[in-house]
Amino acid sequence: MRASNDRGGAATLFPSFFMGGFECSTHRRHDGKRLDLVASTRHDALATEDFTALAAHGMLGARDGVRWHLVETSRGVYDWSSVLPQMRAARAAGVRVAWDMAHYGYPDFIDPWSEDFVESLARYTAAFVRLALEEEGRPPIICPVNEISFWSWAGAEVGHFNPLARGRGGELKQQLIRAALRAARAAREAVPGTTILAVDPLIRVVPLRPEDAGHAEGYTASQWQGWDGLLGRFWPELGGAEDGFDVMGLNYYWNNQWEYQGEKIQAGDPRYRPFRELLVDAWNRYRKPLFLAETSIEGPPRAPWLRYVCAEVRAAMQAGVPVGGICLYPVLSHLGWDNDRYCPNGLFELEATGGHRPCHGPLALELRRQRTLFEAQLRGVAVPEDPDALPLLAVSLNELEEERKARDAGQRASQARSA
Repeated sequence: MRASNDRGGAATLFPSFFMGGFECSTHRRHDGKRLDLVASTRHDALATEDFTALAAHGMLGARDGVRWHLVETSRGVYDWSSVLPQMRAARAAGVRVAWDMAHYGYPDFIDPWSEDFVESLARYTAAFVRLALEEEGRPPIICPVNEISFWSWAGAEVGHFNPLARGRGGELKQQLIRAALRAARAAREAVPGTTILAVDPLIRVVPLRPEDAGHAEGYTASQWQGWDGLLGRFWPELGGAEDGFDVMGLNYYWNNQWEYQGEKIQAGDPRYRPFRELLVDAWNRYRKPLFLAETSIEGPPRAPWLRYVCAEVRAAMQAGVPVGGICLYPVLSHLGWDNDRYCPNGLFELEATGGHRPCHGPLALELRRQRTLFEAQLRGVAVPEDPDALPLLAVSLNELEEERKARDAGQRASQARSA
């Protein structure tokens, strides 16, 4: 990784400013089914084609995952056959990968509330970074625990997926912080120079009623607890310190701003806070190298969304935020977590013909345009603001909402006729 420059322009953290991220969730959902997005997208079988396609689109950085439950099927015994094809395909394509060690999932024989979880993650992570050094020829980039704050909410506040608890989100957050810290230190001991990422969403919650202002503000503030805990600024008894992570990964989607106990707030709404301001907040709070680790939207607005996000990132960079890259995540469309519905949100579509996945043309064209603009900005060339980015996105989102309403009305009419 290269460090950011002093001026807020930012050098890239990976070999290219744009990256691609492969959805790699492995959690058990509320009905007990274990998900494996690497398998369901066939990224395991098509790793060579996938990384070659990334490189062809100028993306020489990636996020990908190690599937802990497949690697450690019995305690302390590691079988790397499930991840080696991804590692070798990426290296052959010249793509530098940041590896998630625990992307919501863990082996069934490990109790996530126990000390065993903390120590098991550390041992497995240390073993992986030694393997990665052999395979990649340099200290790796890893994220010990993906999305500490989101996992805590989904897994232990609302029981959406493992560990399927309710009202224990703060407890799980502390456990995941402890585990991430122990794994990071074990990784650095095993392979000095290993780069540690800490990835979580940037969110904003606004009140619908004046009396909800405190709740909304507290919800918004909770987004910092994972990073704060790793750095020892919150829950210091967990052992965090300023070396708790090296790089912040910020995840931001079209639905990351919402009303407290209400609806999503879309770009173009007067209450919507520009993404550039959220980036400034994160930079001012931590002054750590950072990059946009996840961003996407489903359907036709894919290109307008990227255009908007890129315009906001450039504005943040011009304001002094050293954004080190943008990861299209997921770069590959996939099946939904809950009902296996098709989620068309990637640069590449899921089904491959002759080993090649179809490319979403409008998004590919916008990516090419944005690569040119960022290459100029990173060379120090002044790039003017894009005044059309937000209006184009707002129009696209409105069209999508009208399509959704028409589809829902049609479904209701069909149900009424068949009743």
